Amino acid sequence: MLTIGQLAAYAGVTVRAVRHYHQVGLLPEPERDASGYRRYGARTVVSLIKIRTLASAGVPLSRIAEMLEADASTFAEAIRGIDSHLLDEIERLETSRKQIAQLTAGDSLALSPQVVSYLDRLRDLGVSKRMVEAERDGWILVAARWPDRLVEWMPAKLAQLDDPRMVRLYLVLSEIFDSDVTEDGLLEEAADIMAALAEQAHRSGDVLDDETQGDLPDLLDALAVETDPRAERMRDLMRERGWSGWTRMERLADPP
Repeated sequence: MLTIGQLAAYAGVTVRAVRHYHQVGLLPEPERDASGYRRYGARTVVSLIKIRTLASAGVPLSRIAEMLEADASTFAEAIRGIDSHLLDEIERLETSRKQIAQLTAGDSLALSPQVVSYLDRLRDLGVSKRMVEAERDGWILVAARWPDRLVEWMPAKLAQLDDPRMVRLYLVLSEIFDSDVTEDGLLEEAADIMAALAEQAHRSGDVLDDETQGDLPDLLDALAVETDPRAERMRDLMRERGWSGWTRMERLADPP
């Protein structure tokens, strides 16, 4: 007769596993003998090895009891069902692996190749890592709102980077983002550039109406503030220049 430690060693499991099988009702728990120990016989060793083998093969513990009692045909049918379930699980895990691979790719998570190219162009222009990451997060929100229109918009967006003012704006914002403390000088310069670009966009009619934009501009503004609280000061500076913000780009009738 074996102690619980000997039983576990014989079957190649831990004592903790044996106790767990007792707890869930897979393995009968013998009464204690006169010395106060539980003793296990050969049949218990055989049962435990069967349980260990089925569990190692991926059979859920909730199914093991019925399989131990099943006849050959029922056992074979159960195995086929479990195998089918495992194949489904493998497919799910493969999908998860692909998604994790996308995570390692960084920008390509939830973004089209066109947007990734835009972000790469920003890096080439010397835009800081933190600024590019903020831009990326904004594009993730845009892609969720207009997934089918990004291909249409990106050529014009890339063309904007041929404008020295736009490049300067990104570089100024990079300097702001990378500094813990920023004097109003850089913020003022950034606001001046954004106001000039907003004026140009309105003159050319290159803006989206409120119905098309929905609540996305407010969400983008909120993202900016969550990324860097100094964005609140930028919004104030834009209002001083006659604009409601930098995303919705509404002209104020009476600037402060």
